[in-house]
Amino acid sequence: MAAATGDPGLFKLQFAPFSSALDVGFWHELTQKKLNEYRLDETPKDIKGYYYNGDSAGLPARLTLEFSAFDMSAPTPAHCCPAVGTLYNTNTLEAFKAADKKLLLEQAANEIWESIKSGAALENPVLLNKFLLLTFSDLKKYHFYYWFCFPALCLPESIPLIQGPVGLDQRFSPKQIQDLEHAYDDLCQAEGVPALPYFLIKYDENTMLVSLLKHYSDFFQDQRTKITIGVYDPCNLAQYPGWPLRNFLVLAAHRCSFQSVEVLCFRDRTMQGVRDITHSIIFEVKLPEMAFSPDCPKAVGWEKNQKGGMGPRMVNLSECMDPKRLAESSVDLNLKLMCWRLVPTLDLDKVVSAKCLLLGAGTLGCNVARTLMGWGVRHITFVDNAKISYSNPVRQPLYEFEDCLTGGKPKALAAADRLQRIFPGVNARGFNMSIPMPGHPVNFSSITLEQARRDVEQLEQLIESHDVVFLLMDTRESRWLPAVIAASKRKLVINAALGFDTFVVMRHGLKKPKHHDARNLCASHPVAPADLGSSLFANIPGYKLGCYFCNDVVAPGDSTRDRTLDQQCTVSRPGLAMIAGALAVELMVSVLQHPEGGYAVASSSDDRMNEPPTSLGLVPHQIRGFLSRFDNVLPVSLAFDKCTACSSKVLDQYEREGFHFLAKVFNSSHSFLEDLTGLTLLHQETQAAEIWDMSDDETI
Repeated sequence: MAAATGDPGLFKLQFAPFSSALDVGFWHELTQKKLNEYRLDETPKDIKGYYYNGDSAGLPARLTLEFSAFDMSAPTPAHCCPAVGTLYNTNTLEAFKAADKKLLLEQAANEIWESIKSGAALENPVLLNKFLLLTFSDLKKYHFYYWFCFPALCLPESIPLIQGPVGLDQRFSPKQIQDLEHAYDDLCQAEGVPALPYFLIKYDENTMLVSLLKHYSDFFQDQRTKITIGVYDPCNLAQYPGWPLRNFLVLAAHRCSFQSVEVLCFRDRTMQGVRDITHSIIFEVKLPEMAFSPDCPKAVGWEKNQKGGMGPRMVNLSECMDPKRLAESSVDLNLKLMCWRLVPTLDLDKVVSAKCLLLGAGTLGCNVARTLMGWGVRHITFVDNAKISYSNPVRQPLYEFEDCLTGGKPKALAAADRLQRIFPGVNARGFNMSIPMPGHPVNFSSITLEQARRDVEQLEQLIESHDVVFLLMDTRESRWLPAVIAASKRKLVINAALGFDTFVVMRHGLKKPKHHDARNLCASHPVAPADLGSSLFANIPGYKLGCYFCNDVVAPGDSTRDRTLDQQCTVSRPGLAMIAGALAVELMVSVLQHPEGGYAVASSSDDRMNEPPTSLGLVPHQIRGFLSRFDNVLPVSLAFDKCTACSSKVLDQYEREGFHFLAKVFNSSHSFLEDLTGLTLLHQETQAAEIWDMSDDETI
């Protein structure tokens, strides 16, 4: 449809019809309604749908129904217009075929016509977008037959095009377009709706005003020849308006005294986070004269089938109506919606396919697991040797009071079971096992040693078979063995630890494979183990980053010996674990989105105003939170060449001697690791320097 330059009668307005879009969740909800509520009841039911006007070019104008279609009070999705409809659900296929489609269309058309004549459509323009849905559900085979109807009243003659259509940027200046955006947004906000299907427009070079349909008499009182109206247009074709304009033009011809109407098909698209309405079109049409007859005009609107003929459609959902499969589809919905407009470059497969090992099934472990499920992670494994106590359920959301009875269920097993009850699509496993620790001796002559050997072997196998290891335990020393194994196996480690009102969430430096000869790279940075801001060490790659133990100059030992109860337990503000657990998962996801993964350069607090390295933002090394100040900082620290967990001396000994080396660590005092890594010598040198400085001061 090109711009008219001669006889306007040569160019007639045409409309792009709606295409029905029924979500699988709609059919599942209809099935439940049919089985539990409707049964043999065939009386019409009120339902609702919506349409959207921000699709990319080439997609049809869709009227969508989803699981919430049966809840008339359900909110309409953002940036969508509601449409009210009537469901006619038949009990048999014969009744579906025999339904009087002509009568159903006439009844719906009469309702629209009455709303136009009474003025109700001016007060509530949604009444112009009524639809019908005729269905039959074969619940043995999960075959669903349906026929959509979008009733549209017909004017007595075709509608001549006077001018246009042209793109919005060909008619208005950038300022006018921006003013239109703001005016429309303000009107929607004032009305408390996500979008308005129709609105009035009045403009000049300096102003752009909009108003509701019901105010048209006052709004256009100074107009003489034509009016301008906006239509929230679901069509994205450059030459044609969408179906909702049809019934509005009947309203305009019946109630307005103007000879022509200028129509702005408002199309609101967001691509790569940038809003754009310049692909909207504007044109002017001549309004036909309508005799004020009480009779309803002729109506059209039954949707064509997939073959282009007049007939119903059928969808076979026998393979996807299983509740577990529906749950999987629903779980992924929010994630997929992220990719539509907010983060189109998000690689969900990297997140969903990640196999996550959670060492610790306590407060942190429970919160990390729930957040992982929110990101669609399907493979989650717990390791813990504790049982659920009465103090746990209020802080650890995977447990309930009944889990505490008769001595308490094993945490790891109960957590895995609860995840599968929350979402059957998750592959959750639990291992009730201990992690051998430095400072906690094992006996060489008893079964204890063999048990420790089995625990180490099992932990090695678990870390080998997973992609990401979360350290979420209560004590410092319990993190040592998995930190060593994961560093040796080049696995991404996410660590989270809590204080009373502080926390640290960090990723361990990911060692490069041996053939890169990168094991000793940290030796070129023999810095003291301390957090270093990016102002000192910028652009540090992942293989040079420190681990949880790189900031310590003392080897891990028994941290609970000779401690009071409040010193043995992690006493934290109740909200701290949820914050730290969520940040631990978000850090993992950000790392996975970076092209270099665990080798990504660390972001720091100084990078907050810079261009983010991933679609989700920064990829920090550490997040240190201070809840008393409601503040987070992003420090960066280098790997320590004398680290008791990830230094080359420790990893070489572990890889050469295996469990024999580990047993010596378990059974010896912390001095064994300190002697091995050189910390003992460092302590001695430090003490000597302090003595030298003191004597030197005394001579002055």
